[in-house]
Amino acid sequence: MIGGEKGQTPIAPVDLAQSAIGPGMAIFSNYEAVLNQDGSRMSVHDALILINRAITDYLSPESGNFDADTQFCSSWFDQYSWSTGPFGEADTLARAKGTSVDGVREAGVVETGGGKVRLLKWAEYEADWDPTKDNRTPVWEACHQMIRSLNNQGESAAGELLAKMPEKGEPIRQLAYHLYTLCERKKWAEDARAYNELIGSWHAIVTASHEVGHSGSQAELGLDF
Repeated sequence: MIGGEKGQTPIAPVDLAQSAIGPGMAIFSNYEAVLNQDGSRMSVHDALILINRAITDYLSPESGNFDADTQFCSSWFDQYSWSTGPFGEADTLARAKGTSVDGVREAGVVETGGGKVRLLKWAEYEADWDPTKDNRTPVWEACHQMIRSLNNQGESAAGELLAKMPEKGEPIRQLAYHLYTLCERKKWAEDARAYNELIGSWHAIVTASHEVGHSGSQAELGLDF
């Protein structure tokens, strides 16, 4: 549904939960009865909860598809959004994710000082960023650089940027879905809009990336010609 290696045009994040109900319930309806772990008969309501949980689990940065820096950023964003938080808490979280505050600062995705840590907003990212010259590029950074490029320069510029990091196409898109879902749950409408717009423009962005050329494949970037 989100495209993946088969290259389908992705469903917009705003429609994903509703779109997953049909296929999920089709599996549920194949059997005379489906049982919960305690042996009780599963209700439609229970099945819907499991379907939505499966979407969340798949899109989660902890699913194994994301680097340690991105896992830290996602968890910190969940707690503080773009606000500052205590350095000690950030240090503990970073260690738990297998990275460090110094590391994510080196990656260019956080600001530290005065015992505080803050995630940078996409508008604060470097305009002349080149992923081919960046020695530490978490998916979090790549995703928000794509949003910056799309909002400031349009789909063609975002496509040029993606052409320089085709291997990050699918993780970027998966992270955008996850962050949209998170923002929607927390009622952060403005932030949710940015992630939804990135996915909505994805097909055009990938087309533009092919026009400038790259070393990745169409399947990797999720484009079906």
